[in-house]
Order: sequence, then structure tokens, then C-alpha cells
Amino acid sequence: MPDEPAVVCRRLERRYGDTQAVAGVDLEVRHGEIYGFLGPNGAGKSTLVKVLCTLIAPTGGQAVVLGHDVHDEPEAVRLRIGVALQEAALDLKQTGAELLQLQGRLYGLSKADARRRLEDVRDLIDIGPALEQPIGTYSGGMKRRLDLAAALVHNPDLLFLDEPTTGLDPVSRMAVWDEVRRLNEELEMTIFLTTQYLEEADELADRVGIIDRGRLVAEGTPAELKRSVGADVIVARVDGDVSAAAAALDGVDGVDGVEVHGDELTISADDGSATLSPVAVALNGGAVTVRELTLRTPTLDDVFLQLTGGHMAEAGADEVPA
Repeated sequence: MPDEPAVVCRRLERRYGDTQAVAGVDLEVRHGEIYGFLGPNGAGKSTLVKVLCTLIAPTGGQAVVLGHDVHDEPEAVRLRIGVALQEAALDLKQTGAELLQLQGRLYGLSKADARRRLEDVRDLIDIGPALEQPIGTYSGGMKRRLDLAAALVHNPDLLFLDEPTTGLDPVSRMAVWDEVRRLNEELEMTIFLTTQYLEEADELADRVGIIDRGRLVAEGTPAELKRSVGADVIVARVDGDVSAAAAALDGVDGVDGVEVHGDELTISADDGSATLSPVAVALNGGAVTVRELTLRTPTLDDVFLQLTGGHMAEAGADEVPA
């Protein structure tokens, strides 16, 4: 396996006028790993992917993909990567089979090899006889699966998946997860996966990067990131003065930290079971009404909440042009 990383970004930037969509990102993706890239809409993750795929040029810094600079050698990058973006550019008049065969031919496969690859990805597509029908008749989920298959026809070394399961039903989502695992484990394909689904990153990614407002704010394995929050999380939803409730928790044994978000307190603790009762007593004396008090282990959403001040589903800036 090559010593150099599959993807290297050094102070990578992308601006749109006065808006800095990607603001000096440094990251490395190792060969053979699944790298999960988390962030809300507008955080810059799709923009960064488009730079790495040579669809848009960086306005600062450097990005190298599979040993080739995306600015200086875009064609060399494109020949070795597969890309499935959020908005698939599909010819609605073609059939699914025609699109996949054309994709293979454009990447230099012979007609026979293109037909063989079509059969290889047919199970992933899982749209039955519709593969022979015009793409314009497909549902949104069918188009997503077809776009993923098109990204795989030429057996790329590195696959970029930009929110690949958005809009898919649970069964189809699980099928995509299974295929991503197979590609990574059996073919040792490196996969750069952007997602808004926390369980998707937790389930699939070897390492995770979290981007917020164009900056990489955390990176590590899912387990490492969750441990950074604490061993356990106590969530309290209250009516009343939330700041006073947070102050009431100062000095409570076992409480490692308290974050306030709206009417919710997120309390990190090394031993949540032992700390739950003292927290309840302290809140009861803090002039608030406790509506809900729950104990659970940390999630990636807790990590995102701690780092950015918002949950994944609600955080983030307005979309920028792409």
C-alpha cells in the first residue's frame, strides 16, 4: 500500500466573493479507509468534496488526490476516482443500462468489459426491469442508486460519496451501507463519505472529521470523539431559568461539564448512574421545573453539539453557491 495518503489538504480554501466556504482545512485520508465527513448544510463539506473532485478550483492552499494536485493535474485525478454527488447529472432520456455502459466506455472500458461491469453493479442498483426504462421514469431513490452504480463502473481507487443515502428508504439505505463495506473490505477501496446521518458515520467510518463554518473542528475515530465528551451524558430539559439551573450544578460530584442549549442542559459525567441522583437534587433546588431527565452514552451528535453549539440537524449557516 502506498506510503503517501490518498487525500492531502493543506490550508485548503474556497471562497465565493466575501464568503469563505472552506477556510484553511488541513486533513489526510489514508489508503484503504472510510473517512466520514460530518457537518450541517452550508458547513462547507460539499464544497470541499467538489474541490477534491476537480469540479471547482481551490482559491487557496493545496489539495492532492492519489498523488496528483487537483489544480495542476485534474485529468489524472478524474481517471482514478469515482464520484456520486448529491445532485446527480443524469440524462433522463437514457435508460439506466445505457448510462452505465456509456460511463464505462468513457473511462476506456471495452464494450464487453462495460457490459460485465453493468452486471457487477446490477445488484446494487436493485431497480429490477426499470434498468431498461428511461431514467426520467425513476423515483428519487432509484436515481441515487443509479448514480452510485455509475461512480463504480470503472473500479475507481478512491470513491467520493456525497450524502449517498439522502432520500432513500431504510431498506435501500442499509443496502448502500452493505455495498460501501464490501467495496472497502473486499476491494480495499478508499472511500470519502460526507453525510448528515450520524448513525451512518458511526456505522461505516474508520475516522470522522467534523466541519463547521468551513473549518475542521475535530477529527478522530467515532469512539475517540465520543470519549472526548465523557463516559456518560445526562440530558435535562427544564422550564425556568436555564442559566440558574446550570449554575446549580457547579460543584456537584461527578459532573465534568455542562452545556446550555435552549431549554436543554447537556451534562457530561464519568459515571452517569452515580451522578444522576445528585443532578436531580441540584436541579430541584435551582428554581426550575425538570420536564425530562435522561441518561445515555455519548453520540456523535453530542460531540457536534459540544463543538459547535448546535445539533447536526439544526446547526449550520445558509447555503453558499457551489
